[in-house]
Amino acid sequence: MDFFTMKELEPLLEGNKEWLISLYMPTHRRGIEIQQDPVRWKNLLRAAEERLEKKGIRSSDIKEYLQPAWQLLQDSFFWQKQSDGLAAFLGSGESRFYRLPVSFEELVVVSDRFHLKPLLPYFARDGRFYILALSQKQVRLFEGTRYSVEEVNLEDMPQSVAEALNLDGVQGHLQYHTGTSSARGERAAIYHGHNPKDDEKDRIQKWFHQIDGELSDILVGGKVPLVIAGVEYLFHLYREANTYPHLVEGGVKGNPDELNAENLHEKAWPLVEPIFGEDMRKAKEKYFELTGTKQITSDISEALRAAEHGRVESLFIPKNQQIWGRYDRENDSIEISKDHPAGAQDLLDLAAAKTMRNGGDVYAMVSDEMPGGESLAAVLRY
Repeated sequence: MDFFTMKELEPLLEGNKEWLISLYMPTHRRGIEIQQDPVRWKNLLRAAEERLEKKGIRSSDIKEYLQPAWQLLQDSFFWQKQSDGLAAFLGSGESRFYRLPVSFEELVVVSDRFHLKPLLPYFARDGRFYILALSQKQVRLFEGTRYSVEEVNLEDMPQSVAEALNLDGVQGHLQYHTGTSSARGERAAIYHGHNPKDDEKDRIQKWFHQIDGELSDILVGGKVPLVIAGVEYLFHLYREANTYPHLVEGGVKGNPDELNAENLHEKAWPLVEPIFGEDMRKAKEKYFELTGTKQITSDISEALRAAEHGRVESLFIPKNQQIWGRYDRENDSIEISKDHPAGAQDLLDLAAAKTMRNGGDVYAMVSDEMPGGESLAAVLRY
């Protein structure tokens, strides 16, 4: 799985005078279906070629646009390390590929903007969270959804106290083993020796500050809940060093080295599940409370202008609907189309992208769950 944050999303939000290509397809983590993924990819690229040809693009330019995507077919390791979906964004001189825990429908879009709506379930606050597993031996970061979990590659993260600060002598102070609690049959940590001295605590916190700094760069601009997993002593020290505003109260307590990804997911999900449901419930409640005021709108033109200027607090959009049209940012003009003319873009997609870029929350849902049965619903900041 690839790490895709708001920082990576930013360059994809802007339009382009040249054609931009967005590709989406479902992929498989394991099983015989893995062998079919490259075949699907080849068919998707053929469809992209046809779309570009119909737009009058020269064959040499088409080859240049799609060459990085064709080259992926030669990378067998890439296809063996898939997640649930593959998203690709191609243009003249640029190519980006993301393996993500979202099962996309097959889709090819050629426009003057990248098509980002299929990514909304990934960025919207509907079930994505992180688990930071901390021990003195290693640091692991996992990205989870309601049904899946994958480890994130942390190439530059200091993996232990000893590695980060050369603290070989600290580990002996926090040795422990697990015993059985007679009350509930749970494994409980039994500590031996004494707590680290104050200077050792300071060194551990310096390590945690390094970790927090690395995570801040990774998670910047996001609102994804972060769950800590660790023994209670390290757990509290990390909280003191943490600057990420969406750290979940509580956490998975115990030695995380004894838990695999699935075990951590099983223990962490009950901590974050209420957060997602409560956030959406409160946003919907606020929308209905503001009925009859100028702080809500179901009009795409008003919502899009508000999103452009950072005024949208919460945006609700249906997952499988589009409103086609054109938005001229310089002249602040919006043209809505009944069909899908050449050069038109999904204005719902654009409103969602601008809302997220300016710190608003986006909730992508099935049409029947939309507030008031509207095709768009927005709560405005002012």
